Formats: sequence, C-alpha cells, structure tokens
Amino acid sequence: MHERERHRIILSAIQEKPVITVQDIAELTEASEATIRRDIASLHVQGKLRRVRGGAEAVHPPQLGNLAARPFRVSESVNIDKKRAIARGAVDLCEEGDSIIINGGTTTFQMVHFMSARRLQVMTNSFAIAEHLVKHSKCTVSIPGGAIYRDQSLILSPFDNDAIRNFYARRIFIGAQGVSSHGIMESDALVIQSEQKLMRQADELIIMVDSSKFSKRSSMILCPLDNVSTIITDDKIPEEAAAMVADAGIKLITVKPIASAEKEDTTSVA
Repeated sequence: MHERERHRIILSAIQEKPVITVQDIAELTEASEATIRRDIASLHVQGKLRRVRGGAEAVHPPQLGNLAARPFRVSESVNIDKKRAIARGAVDLCEEGDSIIINGGTTTFQMVHFMSARRLQVMTNSFAIAEHLVKHSKCTVSIPGGAIYRDQSLILSPFDNDAIRNFYARRIFIGAQGVSSHGIMESDALVIQSEQKLMRQADELIIMVDSSKFSKRSSMILCPLDNVSTIITDDKIPEEAAAMVADAGIKLITVKPIASAEKEDTTSVA
C-alpha cells in the first residue's frame, strides 16, 4: 500500500475514535508498526494529527457516533484485491432474475462492479450500494425505511414495519467482523438487529469475508454457523479455519485476489 493511501486510512481512522493505536493502524493497512510510526510522525509534523504514546489522536476529536461499526471510508480500501475477488465469486452465484439481499459493507459493496449487465431484484440497506446500482445497472433496487448512518453508509431502523418484510430473496449476502466456531460475529447491536431482520427474508445465507476475519473476534454473535449455507473467502484461509467450515457442513468457496474488476474470474470451489 502506498504512503498516500496509508495516510488517508490513518486520518479516516482517527475520526472513528479519538485515539487509535499503532497496532490498530498496522492491522488496517497491513504495514509494519515501524512504517506506521513514521507515518504518524510525518502527519504530526504536518499538523494533521497528534502523535501520542503508542498511537495517534485527532486534532479535533470527533463526536461519538451511534454505531460501533467501522466507517465505510476507513475499511473501503483495506484488502481491496481480496474483496473484489470475493465479490465476483458472490455475483457468480446469482442467476438472471434472482431476488437477492445485499447487506451494507465494504466487501459486499464490491459486488456492484460485477452487476452492471445483470437484471436482478435487489434489496439492500446500503445507501452506497443502492446509489451505484440505480446509476450503473439494470437491477431493480429496493431499500428499507430508516435513518441513514452516513459514516457506515447504512440505512437502519429499529422497527419491524418497514419494506424488508415485504421482500423475499433466494440468497442474502453479508460481510462480518469475524468468523469462529461460535458463529458469525458483528460489533454493533443495531447492525445485528438489522441483519437478522434481513436474514429472515432469504432462503440461503452467504457470508463474504477475507481470510483475516477468521482470526478476528467480536463481543457479539450475529448467528451460529448452522445458519450459514456458504462462505466465500480468499485462498489464504488458514487450514484450521477451512476445517472448521467443513466440519460445520458449510460450502466453502475460495478465490484468488484480483487486481481489478476487468481480470478474468479466478473463483474455485474447495
């Protein structure tokens, strides 16, 4: 990842919370901690953040948001090659005319780049996905009612009487904060509530996660592995994680990262 891109991610991340650690940024950018310390020092000199012991803080600390989920702009370019390949594998599962649900997230968002020529019926709670599909595809797009959470580009409502209950799909595609033997993990209760409502409206649950998510944990469980039909991930998935997925009776699709949406499909089934 280039220095300019790392700096963009760092500056976006400190708008998520007042202080972020060197270790957190290294995980986001997949750069060494030494590199991140140099980046922080450079941005400190430029007056774009304040260097603190073990990390950095915003010059103008952000107001606390309503969601614990990471802002869309922070995660959008992290593991982008893997996300593109995972998204292509997901779209390959769809047949012309299918009704599908796409949950908001930076991995699921990449699906839109492979849907321009498709005619699908799509329900999504992602403002970014809905906007892109309306402008650049032939898909029919539905969105639920609710408030727009700008940072996460999500449309969420705590109420049951929204458009979700009137839409039924063959498959739902969801990202996640982590995957373990305990189940599919998320970080925010309101996000989980929304995802569970969407999940009730689909026959099959497809989880889209890059291989790093098998080593990550969260304090909240979205659903047990028993609820999952398929997991799509990249070919760096650890052997023990692949074995866990197989033992749970879940179909595993692995993909090789691709550098752009124009490259040939590299999806393989494990």
